[in-house]
Amino acid sequence: MIYVIDFGSQTTHLIARRVKELGSPAEIIPPHKAIQAINTKKPQGIIFSGGPAGVYEKDAPTIDKAIFDVGVPMLAICYGFQLTAYLLGGKVVSGKKEYGPATLRIRNYELGIMKDLPKESTVWMSHGDEIIKLPDGFEVVGQTDHVPYAFATSTEKNITGVLFHPEVEHTQWGTTILKNFISVCEIVTKKHVIDVAAIEQGIREEVGERAYVIGAVSGGVDSTVAGILTAKAIGKRFVPIYVENGLMRSGTEEHVKKIFTEVAGIEPIVVNVVGEMLVRLKGILDPERKRKIIGNFYIEIFEQEMAKLLSSGLPVKFLMQGTIYSDVIESKGTKYAAKIKSHHNVGGLPKKMKLELLEPLRNFYKDEVREIGKKIGLPDSFIHKQPFPGPGYAVRIRGVVTEGRLTKERQADNIVLEELEKAGVLKDVFLSFPVLTGAFSTAVKGDGRFFGEVVAVRIVDSKDIMTAVWLRLPYDLLQIIATRIVNEVPGISRVVYDITTKPPATMEWE
Repeated sequence: MIYVIDFGSQTTHLIARRVKELGSPAEIIPPHKAIQAINTKKPQGIIFSGGPAGVYEKDAPTIDKAIFDVGVPMLAICYGFQLTAYLLGGKVVSGKKEYGPATLRIRNYELGIMKDLPKESTVWMSHGDEIIKLPDGFEVVGQTDHVPYAFATSTEKNITGVLFHPEVEHTQWGTTILKNFISVCEIVTKKHVIDVAAIEQGIREEVGERAYVIGAVSGGVDSTVAGILTAKAIGKRFVPIYVENGLMRSGTEEHVKKIFTEVAGIEPIVVNVVGEMLVRLKGILDPERKRKIIGNFYIEIFEQEMAKLLSSGLPVKFLMQGTIYSDVIESKGTKYAAKIKSHHNVGGLPKKMKLELLEPLRNFYKDEVREIGKKIGLPDSFIHKQPFPGPGYAVRIRGVVTEGRLTKERQADNIVLEELEKAGVLKDVFLSFPVLTGAFSTAVKGDGRFFGEVVAVRIVDSKDIMTAVWLRLPYDLLQIIATRIVNEVPGISRVVYDITTKPPATMEWE
């Protein structure tokens, strides 16, 4: 067993997932319960997660220093490394910040956790603090251009500290580091497999033998996979509901009907609230408020549908949602985590609900959901469909949401998708979308001055949404997309291309 001590990182759960994928059991434990857990069952290794706090901040999460005397290998990541250095007599300051890719150079090469690592590789950073003095007994293993203590070890205490994130997809040799750490812990590994039958059995046990479940299905991969799993588990006691709110991509309603009818043999209920949704969003500028308004409105709709079904004699008790782990953690899913945004299906929900939530995918990531989708028989063309935010175009329109701006966003979105497909690169794109930025600039159209809105285009590659890189598309393709948007979408003055990684940016523009 490896204990992962959670200091609030967006990727704590991802660390545990990676360890499990490499064949070792892992358990996430809050820092205030760590010593108790160790005294109850001593692990073979301990990993400190990162976190959003600074070690010098009031109420920053900390841990009993007795943990450093447990005598098992330890891997301290980002904040976990800073806290380790701080508690053992080093010095941490608010120093050189790094977000996204950095080049790690290993200068003190040994075996153990460094086995098979190249002298130079790309790692993923997300820190605002810096260690400027290592504790006694620590040696520098590697550094980046900006941070001299990016990778350090203490042979005496059997501790390795890294300021980067080996658990994320875009750290090139991160899996090797974690694999080496498991080996140092002398853990006998076994193959990790997602057990779909166990997920379905979990649904049956939670729902019981009589209760009905209504499902919030949006046409996306997450809600569809969750819905099909629920249908397979409880059959016709699952009632999928699609809310046509005017914020989704063209053809979504038809797609939802087709997939549930053909795969599950269940025809979804469609509720049209296009007009009311625009009324609810009228004059709302803040994306957080948009998400919460949409989340609360959805619950109203589902509770109304629940009442109808109850009146017809069906004992509806649960609302199924396609919540996945990235939704949870960005909505402050753990005690020490920072809230990035309130996902409409997590932080955007009202405090009191008549329905109990059923979220069969809550602990899975996007790539795992796709793997589950494949196992339950969904076609590849659907499984690899781009993610689309639950609040839809509302969060891709900066500023007010109106019928006219929705039309513009939909036009620009269709252009991006059409040109990516024509160029043969759509299959390589994880996520693409335009944003009506709410910023305006001067242009020249027809030899006259034109003052119009700026559209930003974001096209990225990712695996699990936790990190992302922008796609290096051919300049000619970007030119075609920009020209078409400026020429065909009314009121647009220019197009810019977003080349920001995640971190520091999020996937969406909020």
